[in-house]
Amino acid sequence: MRDDALLLIQRGTEPGKGLWSLPGGRVELGETMAEAVVREFQEEVGLDAVCGPLVGWVERISTAFHFAIFDFVVTLLGDVGASTTPVAGDDADAAEFVALHEITDRPLVSGLAEFLTTHGIVA
Repeated sequence: MRDDALLLIQRGTEPGKGLWSLPGGRVELGETMAEAVVREFQEEVGLDAVCGPLVGWVERISTAFHFAIFDFVVTLLGDVGASTTPVAGDDADAAEFVALHEITDRPLVSGLAEFLTTHGIVA
């Protein structure tokens, strides 16, 4: 989060291609979850950050996959400005800070609005 905005990415791949979500990805072999958060954040939005506390987790299950998704607070490194402007990379088509009151106006991945409400991110 920055001010009253949350950093979201528009997914560039399935599942959820074209929908808005939180930056994230897979944990690689030999990597801690905190290391994966920092690496995936840098790959998807081009920003350096430090992994903070766990916000919450969910599972998404279909006939094609079973994902356990853990969402963490991250702290951006660097001064606010050009060094903290997100740039879509890796498997994201877009990345931007979205005002909290505008988040639910976006086409979001399934369950994200409920997750953000449950955990007090949006009202």
